[in-house]
Amino acid sequence: MAHKKGQGSSRNGRDSSPQYRGIKVYGGQTVGSGAIIVRQVGSTWHAGKNVDTGKDYTLFATAPGVVEYGTSHGRKTVQVIPAA
Repeated sequence: MAHKKGQGSSRNGRDSSPQYRGIKVYGGQTVGSGAIIVRQVGSTWHAGKNVDTGKDYTLFATAPGVVEYGTSHGRKTVQVIPAA
């Protein structure tokens, strides 16, 4: 009988962590400054007022307020409306 394991079993065992992408905060919800709103691949959603884009296209709030989704110039945008 062979004393070696099958070809795959000893070479497997590595797996990467999931990246948990998607919309984290929906329209009408309140956020604080620095809160992550959307984690995405590429610029599916674009930053509007009081929202900035990270180097991996993550959208985050730059001011506290209420999140609002919409379109502007044919682009899907996210903005944060400051609390009055």
